[in-house]
Amino acid sequence: MSSDHATTDSPVLAVARRARAAAAVLAPLPRRAKDAALSAIADALVARSAEIAEANAEDVARAREAGTAESVIDRLTLTEERIAAIAADVRSVIGLPDPVGEVVRGYTLPNGLDVRQIRVPLGVVGIIYEARPNVTVDAAALCLKSGNAVLLRGSASAYRSNTALIAVLRDAAAAAGLPADVIQLVPGESRDSVQELMRARGLVDVLIPRGGASLIRTVVEGSTVPVIETGTGNCHVYVDARADLAMAVGILLNSKAQRVSVCNSAETLLVHQDIADVFLPLALDALAEAGVTVHGDEAVLKAAEGGRATVVPATEEDWETEYLSYDLAAAVVPSLDAAVEHIRRWSSGHTEAIVTTSQAAARRFTQLVDSTTVAVNASTRFTDGSEFGFGAEIGISTQKLHARGPMGLPELTSTKYIVTGDGHVRGERTQTVGSAEG
Repeated sequence: MSSDHATTDSPVLAVARRARAAAAVLAPLPRRAKDAALSAIADALVARSAEIAEANAEDVARAREAGTAESVIDRLTLTEERIAAIAADVRSVIGLPDPVGEVVRGYTLPNGLDVRQIRVPLGVVGIIYEARPNVTVDAAALCLKSGNAVLLRGSASAYRSNTALIAVLRDAAAAAGLPADVIQLVPGESRDSVQELMRARGLVDVLIPRGGASLIRTVVEGSTVPVIETGTGNCHVYVDARADLAMAVGILLNSKAQRVSVCNSAETLLVHQDIADVFLPLALDALAEAGVTVHGDEAVLKAAEGGRATVVPATEEDWETEYLSYDLAAAVVPSLDAAVEHIRRWSSGHTEAIVTTSQAAARRFTQLVDSTTVAVNASTRFTDGSEFGFGAEIGISTQKLHARGPMGLPELTSTKYIVTGDGHVRGERTQTVGSAEG
């Protein structure tokens, strides 16, 4: 254990120590024990939904008094119907395979040693997130199923909601025979508690930030605990010279306007110059109908003349902006490679889509674009754990180490090797070039 932790713990370090002890109890439990706890949690959420909604109403009232945007208030709000939907999501996690103990690879060496690499829990997972109390339950359920204790640090704006939710989760877990401390709220509403959690190396195994660019950057740059970086979503839709125009309009509208406040919604449209004169009037009319304001380059501004669309001149800032609103940057590009160059410069590495009937164009685009997900003739909105068949997700990682893309249960595990012999001992042999013995 790190000597950095004082004998008398702060409240944050105290919950981290309890989580570590609870994680040791949880890790070896069979699937049936974890699923029973999840079932109890789902039942308790429904049974105590009025209590949760009452606490949430206090948070919503405070947010409105503070002049919070309605889009944020919508993400903050928990009605009894939404709580029932969250409980249903917990039940869906019960049906997912348990990743713990899965053999990733196994083989027998020529000397008879049996080697198996198996999945094991990460241990103690800290989640730092913004005003989405549904994340409280989602994260707790996924961490429990994957054998991890979880420390939940939501935003101050949802503190009453999260306090009520976590009380329900802990009571249900304890009633099912698990240590209540497998699920804990990180105490405190100030940034000091976040900073302490970020420095709890040796007690917390990994931190996962979920939220806007500022939150993620703060955690990535300031944490001594390893971080799995979930990224912002500056996602692009590129309409190729050989595209089905009706399909392209449908994919663009779904990518941008189906739900604007999520990280997999599109923020930039790129159109090949060969079809811009035909496609842009169709796209701009459809975007106008959906209430989208377009931030366009000169070619897009020209195409919008006399039309119904609201189009304003794009600035350099627009190309890097994750709007999370009914706004869309748009540009005409001379080629597929120019579209790729634009994406490489401005993308956050989340999701990019190409609409094309050309297999060669699709192949080149998918080879050259380096994002977690590249969609061909499909909406960017499909980058989601449930849509990928994972059942649920803890977030979407835009980094390349440990996990990339939607993170389901397997991504909440590490691995260890089980080496089984029959009195095997290692003899001396000539060391070969490249040997990596420690």
